[in-house]
Amino acid sequence: MARLLVVDDESGIRSALVQVFEYEGHEVRGAKDGVSGVEAAVEFRPDVVFLDVKMPGLDGLDVLARLREQDPSIPVIMISGHGTIDTAVEATRKGAYDFLQKPLDTDRLLVTLRRALELRGLTRSMADLRSQVESRYEIVGTSYPIRQVLERIEKVAPTEARVLVSGENGTGKELVARAIHRLSSRADAPFVEVNCAAIPSELIESALFGHMKGSFTGAVADHAGKFEQADGGTLFLDEIGDMSPDAQAKVLRALEQGVVTRVGGKGAIEVDVRVVAATNKDLERLIDEGEFREDLFYRLNVVPIHMPPLRERRDDIPMLVQHFTDIMTRREGMSPRSFETAAVDRLRALAWPGNVRELRNTVERLLILAGGDAVRAADVDMLATGRSSSGGLGGELLSTDSFTEFKDGAERVYILQKLRENDWNVAETARRIDMPRSNLYKKIEKYGLVREG
Repeated sequence: MARLLVVDDESGIRSALVQVFEYEGHEVRGAKDGVSGVEAAVEFRPDVVFLDVKMPGLDGLDVLARLREQDPSIPVIMISGHGTIDTAVEATRKGAYDFLQKPLDTDRLLVTLRRALELRGLTRSMADLRSQVESRYEIVGTSYPIRQVLERIEKVAPTEARVLVSGENGTGKELVARAIHRLSSRADAPFVEVNCAAIPSELIESALFGHMKGSFTGAVADHAGKFEQADGGTLFLDEIGDMSPDAQAKVLRALEQGVVTRVGGKGAIEVDVRVVAATNKDLERLIDEGEFREDLFYRLNVVPIHMPPLRERRDDIPMLVQHFTDIMTRREGMSPRSFETAAVDRLRALAWPGNVRELRNTVERLLILAGGDAVRAADVDMLATGRSSSGGLGGELLSTDSFTEFKDGAERVYILQKLRENDWNVAETARRIDMPRSNLYKKIEKYGLVREG
């Protein structure tokens, strides 16, 4: 069932249309003039509007303009008893979906309505998809380091300045690049990503600049490179520190002159590309070692942005956990779940050498494996113990910022495992690990250990 708004000053036609649409099972509202039609559109939020052209006061074309300002996605079907080519053209120019002449044919009316509703559904689907994509690539957090990153993104995005994003693997450097693109004047143009570390050195030039048919073995057709594909938009060069010296020289030329030459080609191709680069390496050290061009570094590093590791923004972990939970439960078909406060506290205590990417994977794993409606602290501890046996948690403990954190983390995992081995018999566990029972109770309370199941 759709919500339909009929705006017509002729009560007979208005009533007839309302009756036809209600018979088809739709929710219909009528408005007797342009002013009440605009007001009804705000309150009623229709899926499709049928709008008379000739009305006293505010006529149909004026109403159309106002409706388009309120919601450009609403299909508006103009109806008129005095239709002319000029009127139809003007209505179409102002955004009308279709133009019908009186007397109205019921079959034509319903066919037009069905097509308009199909368009409305597609428009909403695209809006939902865009919302999903944007939330998937959203930078989440309110900690001071993240606020600094967001402030710099807001300042640099509207400009044409090149940006160099630094940070460890998994911190979200791609998210910075996408946010810059989304907030720039190039937002409707392509965003093209190149992982320089994932492309063999002998193929990086072809990937970036394209090639001509027959220029090398396997070049069976002309191919546009990433620079050409990103023309008018943003090119994200990820892991720029892994680019070969020859490719660095050609990228420098493309940045300086705004042209590229395909492998095996002769003519230069003009490109209009904004470059955002990212690296997890110390480029200045690579410059000293002769592995990265200094002139390219200064071309790329116009505005530097550093993405902090997760261990420096632990206050963001609860928000990140909720964000990933929402994505996985609402958009990836998982059952609705939540994390108990104690479970989130456990996650905050881990070192996260893999940063936000590792946290996301851990949240997904917990949502899949944990029983019950909520993920508990015990679920996190069990997962951590399993990772310890494979060496994962050991790496996390060794990455802790202080010996106290390392000692507490190791002690918690050790005690939890021993309690499990003894079926949570505290007296037996205390005897086997040679610890006074009172001390063991204090440790259980300190670490918030609870029996699973």
